Amino acid sequence: MTQMIFASKNGRDIPKEDKIFGISNRAKARLALEGKEKVVNATIGALLDDEGNLIVLSSVNDVFKTLDMTEYAEYAPIAGTAGFREAVKKDVFRKFVPKSYTEVVATPGGTGALKNAISNYSEVGDTILVADWFWAPYKTIAQEQGRKLETFRLFNENNTFDCEAFDNKVHEILNNQDNLVIILNTPAHNPTGYAFDKEDWKSISEVLKKADDSKKITLVIDAAYVDFAGDEDESRLFLPLVEELPDNVLPVIAHSLSKSYTLYGMRCGALVCMAKTKEIADEFKSVCEFSSRGSWSNCARAPQVILEKIYNDPDLLKKVMDERKGYRDMLLKRGKAFKQAADEIGLEMVPFRGGFFAAVPCDNPDEVSAELEKAGIFTVPLAKGVRVSLASISEDKSRMLPAEIKKAMDNLK
Repeated sequence: MTQMIFASKNGRDIPKEDKIFGISNRAKARLALEGKEKVVNATIGALLDDEGNLIVLSSVNDVFKTLDMTEYAEYAPIAGTAGFREAVKKDVFRKFVPKSYTEVVATPGGTGALKNAISNYSEVGDTILVADWFWAPYKTIAQEQGRKLETFRLFNENNTFDCEAFDNKVHEILNNQDNLVIILNTPAHNPTGYAFDKEDWKSISEVLKKADDSKKITLVIDAAYVDFAGDEDESRLFLPLVEELPDNVLPVIAHSLSKSYTLYGMRCGALVCMAKTKEIADEFKSVCEFSSRGSWSNCARAPQVILEKIYNDPDLLKKVMDERKGYRDMLLKRGKAFKQAADEIGLEMVPFRGGFFAAVPCDNPDEVSAELEKAGIFTVPLAKGVRVSLASISEDKSRMLPAEIKKAMDNLK
């Protein structure tokens, strides 16, 4: 949308439609017309079964059915109910016991958590740093608040974490502004399925430790997919390293109930801080409550009560985790099938370790995606390649798709 008729543009680049939802809508229309045997909708960021039906954890659904009217109709406090906030800490940290001062503020999903982090820890006009493979709404969230987005190269020529590129970009931005918000989406990175390992985190830590300590850095860990990345405790091994970052770095975690608890439409999440002092933690809660009040005011109470009930009942918690593990294993099998098929035909993938998505690099993503659409295959074109949602397709389709992607790329040569 190049010109506004009556609305104010405010420096925003507003498309005619959201790219992901637009492609997904075309896929659904094609599916209704031709049937599921002829259409592959690999765009959806939600876990579906092999028949294309939304997966909802029955253990979570059973809790939802027990709620009485006051547990879903009454306003929740701006920061979230006390029980929810304690449950979020348990959910985020699991076996890890933080020494830092932790605070929690409820948000409408992980998106709301990112909005609050950017709003309160950067200035209007500041640059926010993300990897060059990134979830497109990061840019929307930044632009909506008068910030800019810059990227660092995520992978070097050896297809490993490009710490040098990260280091250079951190220092470049800090030379021009006093605050820096960095968003790292891990583990089960959207859109690639990558996860920073322990060595990556040590490298990240070294970069931040040698950064100008007169500047303030907020490290936002977007961990929306953490419980579908592999073993739930191993996926949290970065927490001790994050806690040891220097005093001028504030780690905050964007948490979401959408994926882990299949509560996508209830829009519930939280932003969690790991502060060096109680004063910083108290400030975090205060500023995030203020921002929340000026945007969504407060969040839905029902999902907050659901999480609290789950963590107050050890048997129920085990039931939820066991059920989720079954679906996580299903998802990991899909990812393994996709990667194995890609390796067999020599199709290059972005390094993949698990999660909802995989990505294939190419020079002409929009054209490749359009070529795939001709064959009834719907993917999401990004700046550097196409994204495939393993969460929304069967293992058989995951195994079939690499050959179709390679065929589409070859057709365009």
